[in-house]
Amino acid sequence: MPSASRQTTPVGIDLDVVEGRYAELGDYTVAFETFKTDLDVAPYFRGLPGDACPCEHVGYVTSGQLTFRWPDHEETYVEGDAYVAAPGHQPLIAGGTSVVEFSRTADLEPVQRVIGRNIEAMAEAGR
Repeated sequence: MPSASRQTTPVGIDLDVVEGRYAELGDYTVAFETFKTDLDVAPYFRGLPGDACPCEHVGYVTSGQLTFRWPDHEETYVEGDAYVAAPGHQPLIAGGTSVVEFSRTADLEPVQRVIGRNIEAMAEAGR
């Protein structure tokens, strides 16, 4: 049976705001993410349906605080909370937050491509 841990999964992204480690486990991707500063992820989702994340995520907050916003409500999770984030969300993350999150790889990969393009565009605009 496949497994992954934060310690053995290589760093996939290391930006000023987040370090992410990602491993594929069958049809799922597990993400070990640590947010270094407060982060409103909405700008990274521009171009996705409704400018929001179309994936469902199942996760666990290992430290800090994470808020998911939908057009009609928001839900906040803190250290020790498990969650299911339905599609259509925009996260707001407190600096120092760490999560372990599972997402269907087929759903997540196109989202990661859009996020990557948005990160590049923001970096270009900031130069």
